[in-house]
Amino acid sequence: MIHLGVNIDHVATVRQARRGAQPEVIHAAALAVLGGADSITIHLREDRRHIQDRDLRLLREVATVPLNLEMAATEEMTAIAIASLPACVTLVPEKREELTTEGGLDVVTHQNAIGQCLKALKAHGVAVSLFIDPDARQVEMARFLGADTIELQTGSYSEAINAADREARLADLKTAARLARQCGLRVHAGHGLDYHNVQAVAAIADIVELNIGHSIISRAILVGMVEAVRAMKHAMVEGRRG
Repeated sequence: MIHLGVNIDHVATVRQARRGAQPEVIHAAALAVLGGADSITIHLREDRRHIQDRDLRLLREVATVPLNLEMAATEEMTAIAIASLPACVTLVPEKREELTTEGGLDVVTHQNAIGQCLKALKAHGVAVSLFIDPDARQVEMARFLGADTIELQTGSYSEAINAADREARLADLKTAARLARQCGLRVHAGHGLDYHNVQAVAAIADIVELNIGHSIISRAILVGMVEAVRAMKHAMVEGRRG
């Protein structure tokens, strides 16, 4: 079985374009669950460009599936996560000027800061995932620091320019996922996955969850959230079946 985590950040992006009240992210989360979402993901960024603190607070109160909070490993965000206690925190790299998260977290270089954040979160019972590139050194450091889960960055696969490059990036994901499972880590994956490229990643047996946002929200604008999530879940299940 493979699970689907739906990232609803860009519902908030539409709302923040007018700084209004609509669309409401908690309604989007409820509809995503009706469509088959197994968890809900939000990224509370330092600049609050989409998800707001209020969204985290309300989703924590009303979510009927696990809530995954993406955040940078900063003191401010660590304090917010400890106060709200989501089911899981995924530590991601973050730069103000980026349009979206670019690449995986360099756990090897920043092991001290990440380790301190991870330790503080786990002391309060929060499961911690690290968003990393499919690289053996990053996987092994995630295990060393005590992460519960890794989320493999699939952007390189999603942005591959030809079939040979795509197969090479897919092989990297398979190798990293296998190593992570051998290290006792739960394996998720995500970034840039859509209805056309998700099947091959969903077929990787060591991956238990995919986190997908932009492509689902883009389709939801046209066909509705329930149908968009249902179609993605179907594509994933078909990919896992082979």
